[in-house]
Amino acid sequence: MAKGYKMSQARYDELQEELNYLKTTRSDEVAEQIKVARGFGDLSENSEYDEAKNEQGKLYSHIAEVEEILQHAVIVDESSSTDVVAIGCKVTVAGADGKALPVYTIVGSQESDPMHGIISEESPFGKALIGAKEGDAVTVEAPRGNIRYTVLKIER
Repeated sequence: MAKGYKMSQARYDELQEELNYLKTTRSDEVAEQIKVARGFGDLSENSEYDEAKNEQGKLYSHIAEVEEILQHAVIVDESSSTDVVAIGCKVTVAGADGKALPVYTIVGSQESDPMHGIISEESPFGKALIGAKEGDAVTVEAPRGNIRYTVLKIER
């Protein structure tokens, strides 16, 4: 069975737009690169042609990857009100020292951006937070050992 990719409707729409761009505009650009490179002469010694064909291969691979994600996408309902951490929640936690950390948003794996506080529900931190309630202590397994956090606030 194929894996389901959890994501918001907004991310699904972004991927649909990206796929459309790749199949139309980008595909035409790569085809033009190949056409121009063919004009440079003998294909057996034509590095421009090889480069354009490699680019075409990468493009087709990326298209297949995006199609796979869209085909197995699971749109998460972010509108439901809940008192537990779930995908779509903004969570404020405190470290072991009691100091509040920046607000984290819990998302599906296709949307994560840890550098901007957008955490995948499949990451160790996300897994520990999913299902927790305000006031709960969670333990995250990290390379340097277990780290405890306390859930301070959950928002939608």
